[in-house]
Amino acid sequence: MSSSVLVVGAGPTGLTLAIDLARRDIAVRIIDKATEFCPGSRGDGIQPRTLEVFDDLGILDAVHAAGAPAPVMRAYFDGEFAGESRMSEPVAPTPAVPYPNPWFLGQARTEEILRARLAEFGVRVESGTALVSFDQDDAGVTAALSGPGGAETVRVAYLAGADGGRSAVRRTAGIEFEGTTDESVRLLLGDVRADALDHDSGYWFAAADSPMRGIALSPLPGGRHFQVAMPVEQDIEPSLAALQTCMDRYAGPREITLTDLTWVTVWRPNIRLARQFRSGRVLLAGDAAHVHPPTGGQGMNTGIQDAYNLGWKLAAALNGDEKPLETYDPERRAVAARVLGISTALLGKLTDGAEDAMARGEETRQLDITYRDPADTRRVAPGDRAPDAPLQDSEGRPVRLFDLFRGPHPTLLCFGADLPAGSAPHSYRVLRPGATASGPALIDVDGHAHDAYDAIAGTRVLVRPDGHLGSVA
Repeated sequence: MSSSVLVVGAGPTGLTLAIDLARRDIAVRIIDKATEFCPGSRGDGIQPRTLEVFDDLGILDAVHAAGAPAPVMRAYFDGEFAGESRMSEPVAPTPAVPYPNPWFLGQARTEEILRARLAEFGVRVESGTALVSFDQDDAGVTAALSGPGGAETVRVAYLAGADGGRSAVRRTAGIEFEGTTDESVRLLLGDVRADALDHDSGYWFAAADSPMRGIALSPLPGGRHFQVAMPVEQDIEPSLAALQTCMDRYAGPREITLTDLTWVTVWRPNIRLARQFRSGRVLLAGDAAHVHPPTGGQGMNTGIQDAYNLGWKLAAALNGDEKPLETYDPERRAVAARVLGISTALLGKLTDGAEDAMARGEETRQLDITYRDPADTRRVAPGDRAPDAPLQDSEGRPVRLFDLFRGPHPTLLCFGADLPAGSAPHSYRVLRPGATASGPALIDVDGHAHDAYDAIAGTRVLVRPDGHLGSVA
């Protein structure tokens, strides 16, 4: 086989999956039918759990440098200032949750950072290359491609569809995409400049007698553009003129000229969930498996979590252990269904005019994702994400649990006990100060690790490669 995995679609989901496979030395190709990368901001909210994934993948510093925290939104009704608010109030970091707040960065820039990281592994996106068809058998997938060099047939062990809501992979596999499309609600979304406005803040302009219907502008880091959103009539043509008409309607006496439209689209509530995320050697992730309303900032983040869950399982299957891959569909489909419920409920609030419609609370941060069997009542943390905590090595140097987890391996933590015979390389003893034991150990100076894992002497915690708990004993 020329490659072990073919990834179709080079958005955040496909790029994350390709990086995770490449760092495991899995031969991967990633194709995208578009000839140019989309410049639009689209999913600009990066949730805390996704920041943890980016930490593991080695791009968190770049994402932090390029992005910004949630902006203060300034509301104006009939042109008069009415107050300020945030979609969510900042939360202080803790030893267990080092990145508790959403981070904002236009999706185009996030994808650029992901592509640069993927290139470090010698893999580049093959643009202008489309999946034409495929057939699968018990041993692999044969795919027909069409690209700049003409027609090509490739043979791979697995095919991953991360090619969006109109997924060719999903359609060809015959997987139903269940859900609804609401033609009564449409939003015009785009990226524009509005140089009359201070770029350090976001804005909401509306009529005083209808404060929940108006135009929102959120600053995009790294330039002077805003992401703009507004409800529109069904037959409107997405354009700078349409945005300017709405701006003039709601801005009151202020003259705010919109310029340099770089991306625009009309979004409608197309809320769907694939009946299954796997069909033999074909797997779905991201928008190919579930499409969300923009409320709550869940779509892109859920797709990235799909890829992070899938990468290590594909690697295990390629190395002869198929059991982890069997859990991909039930684990991620259950999470996607739950997240769709959250974002759909927030959309309902928005269309009903509720004042808290854009609020983003703990349920949107994706730190409480769990893959635990409902019958398992043990609970060492919200969900079953493995918490972070500060430690010290034998030389007194600081070490984080996230430092130990970083990489493509599982991690075994043994609290107050010797390592079992034959332990894998990434196995560590974690001791309280003053405890003695033969051999090297990490010291839980302030007890945060023991507290986070509810650990007593002899507790053993296996952390999966995706940073979720495999077992606690």
